[in-house]
Amino acid sequence: MSQNPLLALGEAAREASYQLLGLSAPQKQALLSAISTALGQHQDAILAANAEDMAAAEAAGLQGAMLDRLLLTPERLDAIRADIDTVIALPDPVGEAIDSRLLDNGLRLSRRRIPLGVLGVIYEARPNVTVDVSVLALKTGNAAILRGGKETLRSNRALLAAIHQALESQGLAKGAIQLIDSPDRALVTALMQMDSHVDMLIPRGGAGLHRLCREQARIPVITGGIGVCHLFVDRHADLSRVNEVVLNAKVQRPTVCNALETLLVDQAVAEQVLPVLGQQLREAGVELRACPRALVLLPEAIPAGADDFDQEWLALVLGVKVVDDLDAAIAHIRHHSSEHSDGILTDDIASAERFLNAINSAAVYVNASTRFTDGSQFGLGAEVAVSTQKLHARGPMGLEALTTYKWVGQGDYTVRG
Repeated sequence: MSQNPLLALGEAAREASYQLLGLSAPQKQALLSAISTALGQHQDAILAANAEDMAAAEAAGLQGAMLDRLLLTPERLDAIRADIDTVIALPDPVGEAIDSRLLDNGLRLSRRRIPLGVLGVIYEARPNVTVDVSVLALKTGNAAILRGGKETLRSNRALLAAIHQALESQGLAKGAIQLIDSPDRALVTALMQMDSHVDMLIPRGGAGLHRLCREQARIPVITGGIGVCHLFVDRHADLSRVNEVVLNAKVQRPTVCNALETLLVDQAVAEQVLPVLGQQLREAGVELRACPRALVLLPEAIPAGADDFDQEWLALVLGVKVVDDLDAAIAHIRHHSSEHSDGILTDDIASAERFLNAINSAAVYVNASTRFTDGSQFGLGAEVAVSTQKLHARGPMGLEALTTYKWVGQGDYTVRG
């Protein structure tokens, strides 16, 4: 694909975004329902394409987290379609009036939610993102240009065929959702610089991709999705209930950004917590990387390296550190966290409040697993990304995060004095 066809995608997306502006909420619901139906009709083709992607990825030496993210199964497709149903049921934010007020000069002023316009989304071996982004974009009246990883090209083509079928069945332009159908990495840079056609860039991938977007994009970028997530076991925690939360956070699905990567334990309860919890984690296949104080209680663990507490493992690997107290835990998290999801396990209200006030991550938990930082778990439906930046959107980005607003002034032929 050359630069001109990429610009053609941008022009088609811009024109389609104008068409989407005119859709009513019931029309959007009908469109999303059509996408869900089309995914069911295309399931065999989608799974066959994904099987080819998986075979090619394994032959290329991919393993672990990358293969898990690439894989589609009938159950995962069912879950994707269930997320679509959730999004259909959510209120449409477009057109919502915010902060309506009557000014002294007689002007009624409000802010009205509107679509961003055209989204550019760059992601890696996650074919589910193709559907997630498309559904959220269309629900909010946005067009989208997608650039998935080369490992998912066949899967994404098959998913896009279903989405295009749904768009055409509703009389809408296929340009509303488009795929950069080439593995050429130069096109990533070209997309990042299409500021005349794309209104927001959303990268979903590793730290390298996010850094590249921050350095080279001419378009506003939503960054995040890197999850060096922590749980701190406070000395006031209910120790009989700690292990279940830690195991859920680490083991349930270790290849995602909200999985636990570092466990901090107050030295006052470390001897009670770590031997049994360590054994349970090892039985679950978790490799432990422990600080010197934790190693005394976890003799089968590996000594933590200099950079181990800065790693997003995305695997069954867990850093374990014994800290002096709550203040030491807060200091560690401030230094090592990616500000994605961090939590404390405690029954002490004062400790919980100190932690909540001191930790500025996108999601902060008291007595809960970090695995809840997810659009569907938050009641947002499918998410387009998890933002760890502080402007525009934070945490799981659902519908409202894909809108901006315009000021609307309504007068009675009002003039400024």
